[in-house]
Amino acid sequence: MHIKKFIDNYQEFKKIHFKKYEKLFEELALKGQSPKTLFIGCSDSRVVPDLITGAKPGDLFVFRNIGNFVPPFKPDNDFHATASAIEYAVSVLEVRDIIICGHSHCGACESLYKEIPQNIELIHIKKWLEIGEPAKEIAIDTVGTEDNELLLRTTEKASILVQLQNLLTYPAVKERVEADKLFLHGWYYKIESGEIEYFDEEEGDFKPIEP
Repeated sequence: MHIKKFIDNYQEFKKIHFKKYEKLFEELALKGQSPKTLFIGCSDSRVVPDLITGAKPGDLFVFRNIGNFVPPFKPDNDFHATASAIEYAVSVLEVRDIIICGHSHCGACESLYKEIPQNIELIHIKKWLEIGEPAKEIAIDTVGTEDNELLLRTTEKASILVQLQNLLTYPAVKERVEADKLFLHGWYYKIESGEIEYFDEEEGDFKPIEP
């Protein structure tokens, strides 16, 4: 989309959409934000959290990165952006829910099965994808490598579970989960159908979100 289209859309936003929430924006500006949910999603342009959830301004604290990965807690790691977003949401905003939202046809999960060139232009991507390696191992152990489509879809779902486990390595997250003050959710968004599946802990599997 050409940049002019975004500018035209901004003009429409000011005239129509902003007016719809004008009082809400004024209140949010004066009183600050108090979202109850942290949404960790993929940077993929096809995944739009507000559109998927119907959230209004102020409803979601959104953090997006390649693959919706959560690096394990480590005070001296190189992934401060993701870690600081989690810490801020949990310890400052005191959100009640965290959603890890993975999706179908995820480029990050597919890249786990490709050789990333050793060059300076991709050095951060190569390092970042290491977070997804456990999901790759789980998927291969579960379904093998003969059916590539099944392997990729399984990797995408396994990755969501890995990131949920990584969340629990953060002391504040673990403490609040154990105190029933924070609840973690694994969602799998199907780009091609708009459907969302959630991870059912009791069943140990992903199930469609029913109306």
